Formats: sequence, C-alpha cells, structure tokens
Amino acid sequence: MPERGTRPLPLDLRALRPLVQDHLRWGAWARCIRQNGITVERPRTTAHPDYPSVIYPLDYGFVPGTLVTDGDPLDVFVGSGTTGLVGAILTTDHRQRDREVKLLYDCTPADVYTAHGFINYDRSLLEGVLVLRRPMARLWDAVEGSQAAR
Repeated sequence: MPERGTRPLPLDLRALRPLVQDHLRWGAWARCIRQNGITVERPRTTAHPDYPSVIYPLDYGFVPGTLVTDGDPLDVFVGSGTTGLVGAILTTDHRQRDREVKLLYDCTPADVYTAHGFINYDRSLLEGVLVLRRPMARLWDAVEGSQAAR
C-alpha cells in the first residue's frame, strides 16, 4: 500500500482489460448475484454522502456476502435493463489511494456509457477502464431484441 498522501503506483489498467475480460469468472459472479442479490445503498439520483454535489446516475450498491481488497463488499451499478452481468469497471480512486472492480448488472448500453462517464468525470479523483463481458454490439442486439418482443 502506498504511503499516506501518495497516489497508487502507476498501473496501466487498459493493458489489463484483455486479461480481465478473458479471466474474470463472469459466470461465478453472475451466480453469486443471483444467490445473494444486490443491496442498493445509493438509489439513482441520490447524492453521495461525503460529496453532496456528486449525484448517482444509476442505482449503486453491493453484493452481500462478498469482500474485496478494501474490506468492503463488491460494488455494483444496477441499470434499467434485464441483461444480467454485462461488464465491470476497473477503478483507481486517487482520493482513497485504492483500486476496485465495480460490476455492471442489468445495464443497457446507455447505462454502461453512463456508469463509465460517471466514474471518469474527473480523472484526477477517480478513473476507470471498462471491461465488457461480451462485445457492445451483442449487448445492443440483446436489448433491441427484448424491446422488439414486447
């Protein structure tokens, strides 16, 4: 862990994208979410408790019964679709000096872009790299197909 007041050591998260995409246990995480559910602690349009000017554009919460490197449960953005686990954002938080994975669950393509933009709004504070489970074109096809079936 870096010394207090310093930034995390440089890490090329973009270089990790293919590794994470191919080796993240997508199916296991999807099953974990189905079994444990998601607890939404910050509903869409609510303010961050420590930074009131930061408004969450999507529901944001965690998967109960999980622990990640920061000692907290795994974070999840929950979208407006029925797409299941579609991806993750690998983040570097320069204020907290840590790195995390934030899953994207039930996100439409627009939700994915929204979550990614939210994380990267001010890269001097927080930045992230998007990793999709499948190509974005397949996600668009799945969403458009489900809308056509209605």
